[in-house]
Amino acid sequence: MSKFDKLISRFHTDSVRWDKHNKDIIPLWVADMDFETPQCVIDAMTKRLDHKVFGYTHAPDHLKEEITRYIHDQFNWSIEPEWIVFTPSLVSSLYSIAQQITQSDEHLLTLKPVYHHILQAASFSNRDFSAVPLETDNRRLILSEDGLKHYQQKNTRLLLFCNPHNPGGSVYSHAELNDIAAFCVNNDIVICSDEIHCNMVHAGHQHIPIASLSEDIADQSITLMSLNKVFNIPGVGLAWMICKNKDIRKKIQAQIGTLIPDPQIFSYISTQAALHHGELWRRELVQYLENNKKLLQTHITEMQPLELYTMEASYLAWIDCSQLRTKDPAQLFLDHGLALQPGSMFKQDDHVRINIATPKSILSEALNRMHAAIDTLQG
Repeated sequence: MSKFDKLISRFHTDSVRWDKHNKDIIPLWVADMDFETPQCVIDAMTKRLDHKVFGYTHAPDHLKEEITRYIHDQFNWSIEPEWIVFTPSLVSSLYSIAQQITQSDEHLLTLKPVYHHILQAASFSNRDFSAVPLETDNRRLILSEDGLKHYQQKNTRLLLFCNPHNPGGSVYSHAELNDIAAFCVNNDIVICSDEIHCNMVHAGHQHIPIASLSEDIADQSITLMSLNKVFNIPGVGLAWMICKNKDIRKKIQAQIGTLIPDPQIFSYISTQAALHHGELWRRELVQYLENNKKLLQTHITEMQPLELYTMEASYLAWIDCSQLRTKDPAQLFLDHGLALQPGSMFKQDDHVRINIATPKSILSEALNRMHAAIDTLQG
């Protein structure tokens, strides 16, 4: 029995996912996991709690160097410690970057579908923006150079990108990233790349930070990373921005410590523990997620006419429900005891997103409820 099979009740723990619905509903919507945080993180936080004084905190002295080594080991990308800017949240950074990197009369590009905070960061920036529809190639959602060319304007200054893609699950290849990078370099467009799911890439794929492709693209890129997702520590986690360009780096940290608070003590403690001692746990997690993905794939194949997009990373799967005889597939599944993320969050009402980072027994029951829901439309 895997450690990830352990059933842990999250009701009445102020969980966004589990407290929204009653106990008759299986909630597989918000992107956090139902697994225990690695013991190394728990031990480090317990040790710090024993000190019993929790004052204002600066980053540990060598944490940037440790992250630099980690990124090289994981992605073969050589960066300098001074390129790293700590932030308590990638989400708040997205909103800040959209404003700090552009002028009020400039234009932004983002994606459709995409993680809703990326789309909202563009929308809330009070800048003109375009959401580039992603192309579907063999059930993979991909941003193409043709799409960028079509929606680019003369004053386009920023691309809000996402790799691995949320909700589609695509892990961009070297060639695909090269096309995007070349387009942005040639058109003086800064790339802000949300890469928070980069540590959960499945077998047969490799995450490539887009900024690692060349010095030119590194010089006009902002890479957003965190261990929050992979080690299930979003409540106590840390994030960081990687930016080679000193002028851009100055802009993106302008609001940290003011509108965006500085990270606090347990953010640093949890991340440092995961960096030092979490690698075996991470590998075991990815294998468990791959097994859950296979279970999902088997069930979706039997649930015609649903179609599952290729899931190359993370624990979020994107499901096309456009051929179902219903205008609201999320409500259909909710009526049968399963809460999924409605596609409306990503501006695609006829899709749903499912979170498979849950014990196999819970996922199996959830998929049985999906079957039951589909059967009511075909009966």
